[in-house]
Amino acid sequence: MEVGITIQHAYEKQHPWIDLTSIGFCYVIDFSTMGQINRQTQRKRRIRRRLDLVYPLVTGTLPKSQSWPASPGVSSSPPTPPCTCPQCLLVMSVKAAVAAGANGGTGTAVPQQQQRKASAQSGGPKPPIPAPGLKPPDGMATTRGPLKTLASQVGRRQAASTPALSSASSATSPPAANGKVSRASLNTLNRTHLQRLAIAQSRVLIASGVPTVPVKNLNGSSPVNPALAGITGILMSAAGLPVCLTRPPKLVLHPPPVSKSEIKSIPGVANTCRKTTKKQAKKGKTPEEVLKKYLQKVRHPPDEDCTICMERLSTPSGYKGPQPVVKPDLVGKLSKCGHIYHLHCLVAMYNNGNKDGSLQCPTCKTIYGVKTGTQPPGKMEYHLIPHSLPGHPDCKTIRIIYNIPPGVQGPEHPNPGKSFTARGFPRHCYLPDSEKGRKVLKLLLVAWDRRLIFAIGTSSTTGESDTVIWNEIHHKTEFGSNLTGHGYPDANYLDNVLAELAVQGITEESTAQEKD
Repeated sequence: MEVGITIQHAYEKQHPWIDLTSIGFCYVIDFSTMGQINRQTQRKRRIRRRLDLVYPLVTGTLPKSQSWPASPGVSSSPPTPPCTCPQCLLVMSVKAAVAAGANGGTGTAVPQQQQRKASAQSGGPKPPIPAPGLKPPDGMATTRGPLKTLASQVGRRQAASTPALSSASSATSPPAANGKVSRASLNTLNRTHLQRLAIAQSRVLIASGVPTVPVKNLNGSSPVNPALAGITGILMSAAGLPVCLTRPPKLVLHPPPVSKSEIKSIPGVANTCRKTTKKQAKKGKTPEEVLKKYLQKVRHPPDEDCTICMERLSTPSGYKGPQPVVKPDLVGKLSKCGHIYHLHCLVAMYNNGNKDGSLQCPTCKTIYGVKTGTQPPGKMEYHLIPHSLPGHPDCKTIRIIYNIPPGVQGPEHPNPGKSFTARGFPRHCYLPDSEKGRKVLKLLLVAWDRRLIFAIGTSSTTGESDTVIWNEIHHKTEFGSNLTGHGYPDANYLDNVLAELAVQGITEESTAQEKD
């Protein structure tokens, strides 16, 4: 939300570009070409500005960002006239009233005059444009009387609330000749005024027919427009957390800046960087030779189904693909878990996998051998930084930086020979520098060496195919908060990630046996 507001402010000031590095994002927005440029990779992506959504009510100071000041000598786009739809008029009037409340509760007549002036210039208020998938406001379909704009409705609510603020100020503060209003009392009055404005705006939006969601506000529960709460506010409310509708929750993705002298190596962990290269194909072992190590022949199969081909074990395999050299009626039992399959089906399953000399039972997921993945080549860095994570105040932080460049898919990937993208790299992840945190790091290093951290597939977030995605081992990418669920505090995270690593066949015991 803060990033969107920062970009919008620069756009309204007609700045040709804005640099978002100071607020934690390595991008430059170029308004002349409507493009987003990654400062590290120089990759450009198109952006667009939508006018059919309600601009949310947000107050408070925003991080300062660097943008080029508009001047006569700089070519920029012509001034864009302000939108006069009821939604924009509503938001602008509320913003003006908020600013007036911060200055002592005066000046509510100005935004109303501006609203009337804007309406006159545009030939009257325009009906609001509903967002995609939302039904239009009720007033656009049937009305019992003259249609009233949302801005005029909220304007009357502001006019009714401002005298209350002024009278409260006069009752709680001495005359201006004797002194000024104390900062604490003024903040309290401004907070009350903002809450009234938020409730007034919600009621107007509700009356207009815009769909609402039940968000738990700081002062209780009330239905509000989704744009006022934001997706983070909605998720926090669903979790039973209080949401302040007059400011966005603070999202802290990265720690404060750290100098090179403050970065330290991790005691007990060798080096500070690991690289992976392309997979080395194992030679000299056929699928039949690999499976022979893990299987026992079954001379009299039970009267059950093979869970791979779904045919009875007492009948030949039902696999219809490329035929292995194994006879279709042979049956084998896996030595550890005891599950029984057609040998024909197991060979076909192995040929369709990574062909790394390992096998995973399709029923119980027991791993035979050393499982490896299809992670593309890249680099993993890890070191200590002198900051503490929420919930771990007594220790420093282990920072992991993954960097995978885009490239071309190999024979083990979904579409060999086709290029793949790598979005969001370098990716920063965090662990507490505790005994269990270091244990997780050491196992993550094993997972990285086995190419199990990432894979190439379809992103569940963006829907993009042929891109680098996480591979079922969760990481914490949010440093100073847990608003997205990918940060701290999270008392169960370290235990959960150890369990996810165990599913991939990575435990302290298995790695120790492998070394032996």
